[in-house]
Amino acid sequence: MNKKMMIIMLITVLSVIITACSGNNAPTVESKLTAKEMADQMFKEVEQPNLMELTDEDVKTIYNVDVTKLEDYQIRIPVMNVHSNELAIVKVKDAKDIAEIEAAFKARAEAAQKPFEMYLPDQYENAKNYKLITKGNYVMMVISDKADELVKVYEGFFAEK
Repeated sequence: MNKKMMIIMLITVLSVIITACSGNNAPTVESKLTAKEMADQMFKEVEQPNLMELTDEDVKTIYNVDVTKLEDYQIRIPVMNVHSNELAIVKVKDAKDIAEIEAAFKARAEAAQKPFEMYLPDQYENAKNYKLITKGNYVMMVISDKADELVKVYEGFFAEK
């Protein structure tokens, strides 16, 4: 009888431990900065060519992203078509939309390569070597010869809670 009680108690204790540990306690990743503030700070620390901010309509047309799914965003592309540099930082409202945004950013990066394939090999290489980073509900894509430096600055904006 004592063995049965001991086994039942052990199973009960293990069940409690497993249940307590299985809660969704994943840390949330947040930034205290808006997407625009992040982009401004990144370009302050890592020099980039002149880029223009996209409007809601431009984001839909150029990036094929529905801005109603975004809580915040900042997307910048070259003013003149002699640079491949681009920066897109978005915060999605719902994590279920992250895969869709990542796919749109990958498609945009591929489209950005096309104009430079034949006549500006250095810019073509930049576009081919784009960086795509997802942190929590944030997705960032950067095309730049200094992409690694920009990613490093970007990653410094986040703290786990």
